[in-house]
Amino acid sequence: MVDILRLHESIRGAFPEFTTDPAVHAHLFSPYALFVDRPALEAMGRVAAAVFDVAGNPGYGQRVLQWAPDIATHDPASAGGVLGLDFHLTVDGPRLIEVNTNPGGLLLNAVLLDGVRSCAPAAWTTWTTTAKARNAAVAAWLDDARQQFGRAPARLAIVDSAPREQFLYPEFELYADAFQEHGVDCVIRAPEELSLGPDGLADAHGRIDMVYNRLTDFALEEASHADLRQAYLAGDVAFTPHPRAHALFADKRNLAVLGDPTLIGGFGVDAGSAALLAQVIPPTVEVVPGNRDALWAARNGYFFKPAAGFGSRGSYRGDKLTRRTWESMVSATYIAQAFAAPSLRIVHGGQSLKADVRCFASEAGVLLFAARLYQGQTTNMRTPGGGFAAVLTSSRIDE
Repeated sequence: MVDILRLHESIRGAFPEFTTDPAVHAHLFSPYALFVDRPALEAMGRVAAAVFDVAGNPGYGQRVLQWAPDIATHDPASAGGVLGLDFHLTVDGPRLIEVNTNPGGLLLNAVLLDGVRSCAPAAWTTWTTTAKARNAAVAAWLDDARQQFGRAPARLAIVDSAPREQFLYPEFELYADAFQEHGVDCVIRAPEELSLGPDGLADAHGRIDMVYNRLTDFALEEASHADLRQAYLAGDVAFTPHPRAHALFADKRNLAVLGDPTLIGGFGVDAGSAALLAQVIPPTVEVVPGNRDALWAARNGYFFKPAAGFGSRGSYRGDKLTRRTWESMVSATYIAQAFAAPSLRIVHGGQSLKADVRCFASEAGVLLFAARLYQGQTTNMRTPGGGFAAVLTSSRIDE
């Protein structure tokens, strides 16, 4: 087990800017690790590479952009930085549940690694180290900005609505420190603190040439995001992850396309990649008037998610779904995904926690694996003993 209080103290010692509220973040980190065989993690890495590969395919892009907002047609010439691919571990191997383009927790989980490595059983280790994961994360975001802007940014803003009120605000502080270490001036800002003028996007202290975007308004449609939207479309700022990336990767309707080997094979996607994605993505369909009755009747075998949702909001296990909720869902676009049960982590005292694994990856490869332990229908940070958890895997022979 990990001593969480000591972990918080050690993190604050290494990163003085890291501040947490004991009342709010009581279950941010779990004292338990999740043990996952190396071949399963390697398979997840291959899935991530395949997803990046398919997203660059013109036929695939044309197909999924049909249901995307207009802003997604703007191509800033980059993939969009880092993905968070969420997997459930099954007896038949990992199953890809969803893909996220502004995945939280990367640097928070990175700070777990060295502490866990020091107390891990001899045959088990972490995939990477704190320093390597931290450097790889910053490099991925900065590389994405370079692809858009043609040069490294001089000053960037981490942007989210009311950032200090966000549950993962401590991670913003970790990122700001990491970007500063890499020679890039970094500030944390709300959208209202940025404005577009003759010299481009700026805050009260000067120009911003890169935005690390943590907003959940993925199409920049809100009125308070108008200047961000205009700056992005004009190419005045490198914006990552951007609206096109969300449309190509994270709309949950895309899983139905990614998981159809005949369809994406017709786009010219490599047969191996198509077969791999078909194997790991549970059968997924959009909920439409023509299949609603059949899906309701078979609801126990499905998980229902809003197509553009995030953070498990509005998601329901079919066997927990009431008729009243089902009728209310008609006003939003939903997908039905064949239910792939999460694995269980039996912990101290026989308590059972559900587990999923998030693979953080960029075009360059896997950055980090992390787990979330929880109880309930969906992942959360409210379960005693739950939260972000380190993933330990079998040591390589050369380690």
